[in-house]
Amino acid sequence: MRISDLTIALDAKADLAESPVWHAAEQKLYWIDIWRKELHRFDPASGEDECRPLPETVGALALRAKGGVLLALENGLATLDTWDSELTPFGKPVLADKPDQRFNDGCTDPAGRFWVGTCDDAKNPEASLYRVDPDGTITQMRHGLVTANAAAFNADGSLFVHADTPSHVLRLYDADMAEGTINNCRILRRFPQDKGAPDGGWFDMEGCYWSASFSLEPGCGGKVVKLSPKGEILEAVPIPTPRTTMIGFGGEDMCTAYVTTARALLTEEELVQQPDAGAIFSFRVDVPGVPVTPFAG
Repeated sequence: MRISDLTIALDAKADLAESPVWHAAEQKLYWIDIWRKELHRFDPASGEDECRPLPETVGALALRAKGGVLLALENGLATLDTWDSELTPFGKPVLADKPDQRFNDGCTDPAGRFWVGTCDDAKNPEASLYRVDPDGTITQMRHGLVTANAAAFNADGSLFVHADTPSHVLRLYDADMAEGTINNCRILRRFPQDKGAPDGGWFDMEGCYWSASFSLEPGCGGKVVKLSPKGEILEAVPIPTPRTTMIGFGGEDMCTAYVTTARALLTEEELVQQPDAGAIFSFRVDVPGVPVTPFAG
């Protein structure tokens, strides 16, 4: 891939853009701005970006098989049947007694379950990873995290990648779709502490995992890296802002990569130097990304 292939798909100027999810039927990219409490729907063909305000911060979204979306909000899960409908709470309020936590990154598995983690804003290792079943049952799958992130399943659901972002480590699990479990945890890739931390990521159809690198370190540029199934860096795509938050795939052939970024935590001087911070970038890849499976609930 040539660096010249990198373009700005949408100059969103987002505070904290995340969760780029491609809606194949609509040929549109759904995404969120966490801190602005917004759900967006972007049409690459027309350039139009619709915005739906939300009452709380939002950490992740999933398309639903019956239409609409599932949203992981600050204090709980909720559904939208249509773009303009009212929010409907979904599942039990597992964060009701956890004031320092909010829902963060999440994804669906090939069986239509939603896996979503939390973030502990007090920086304590009290966050968790949950599995949300279509009937609304919510099961804690992992605990002891600070910022649950990077959730993604490979095409057949046999592998799951996850991270506790402050650890700078991507972990790989064997996944069992019949049982809805993950096990045999091992390290896929450990990133240097001063070179950015793994944020959101996604698999391609050949089993490689693409990881967005989020950095707070001065002078450390943003990037997305393509990792082999063994964790080797096969490709690195520089992004002209250090707050690179997630990568997803879309387009008719699923070969357009979309990379969300953030303006949050950049100083006024840094924003002048990085005018494209908060944009959604895109570039073409040779191997299509894994299509998202709609949530079955």
